[in-house]
Amino acid sequence: MAASASDPIRVMLVDDSAVVRGLVTRILEAETDIEIVASVGNGQMALSTLERVAVDVVLLDIEMPVMDGLTALPKLLQADPGLKIIMQSTLTMKGASVSLRALEMGAADYIPKPTATRELAGGADFRTELLSKIRALGQARQRSANRPPRPAATGAAAVPRPASTGAPPRVQIHPSSTVTLRTAAIESFDVIAIGSSTGGPQALFTLLGTMRAGTVTQPILITQHMPATFTMILAEHISRVSGWEAREGQDGEVVRSGRVYIAPGDFHMVVEVRGTEKIVRLNKNPPENFCRPSVDPMLRSIAAAYGRRVMTCILTGMGSDGLKGGQAVVASGGTVIAQDEPSSVVWGMPGAVATAGVCSAVLPLPEIAPWIMKQAARR
Repeated sequence: MAASASDPIRVMLVDDSAVVRGLVTRILEAETDIEIVASVGNGQMALSTLERVAVDVVLLDIEMPVMDGLTALPKLLQADPGLKIIMQSTLTMKGASVSLRALEMGAADYIPKPTATRELAGGADFRTELLSKIRALGQARQRSANRPPRPAATGAAAVPRPASTGAPPRVQIHPSSTVTLRTAAIESFDVIAIGSSTGGPQALFTLLGTMRAGTVTQPILITQHMPATFTMILAEHISRVSGWEAREGQDGEVVRSGRVYIAPGDFHMVVEVRGTEKIVRLNKNPPENFCRPSVDPMLRSIAAAYGRRVMTCILTGMGSDGLKGGQAVVASGGTVIAQDEPSSVVWGMPGAVATAGVCSAVLPLPEIAPWIMKQAARR
């Protein structure tokens, strides 16, 4: 059942901490386009609630009594395959590893778990990230054909919706916009550049798991919107699923064939030319598109360093990061492709380039690796 644009996004909070649930409730209650339909203390209660309450987005803690988040995650998705689940995670090595595991299992995204310091006092950064992710995923859910109808919410878990005014604008996306394709570059390419955000880790595992080490020889540079620590764990997961030598980019290292370079969290990763070599450079220039690392500076630098011999792929993610960089790639004679809307968790970043006329192909995720490998074989 498709939702109308006026339907609120239905959210269930799952956390054993009443303090955290109270913080999130206060943030979400102020938004007229978001409705808290349930607030429960463990995964078992979430499963029981899902049987009688229609939900779009679940905010799911990892460590809880009775049934933890990793145990509940596949059960919730089995009960409702279209459900969008955001994991709450600590920004530690353990938290990053568990979060990446949850993303492999089908979670749509993660958010740093509120702490007893700034966030519990209503930190603006946490509020902004929470609302943007709920809106992006909730609107994607609302457009899906398998969104369940709303039953009457009953029981102690149901949270009444307060009166509110002045709904903020919704996240800009690109549903059903016109896609205009351009001809791919005639020459092959010397580098592959990938940009991704929400849903990106799962997409990267699929893409590089198919395009395994040895199937192409060009180096791969990736900017995935992630905080520090998480990008190091992401590189380890990519190495495990693909056989590529994947790691965070190091400032000053030479770009080598057969390697995957991940932009470290909180650093822009760019490429500079030094004689006949291409060099990775890291910087803390201001965020672009509210992100650091950002896809745009990486793509601009790669376009300048490699000219027309660039293959760029924009995967699932909210926002429009990668659009200006993709335009720079095309202006230099390179090629840009994007993930299509049905296979994207959020069709923001790929939708931006697909509807701007810079793409040579807009493909379902499983078809991207074969397309790139076919083009690479022309080298």
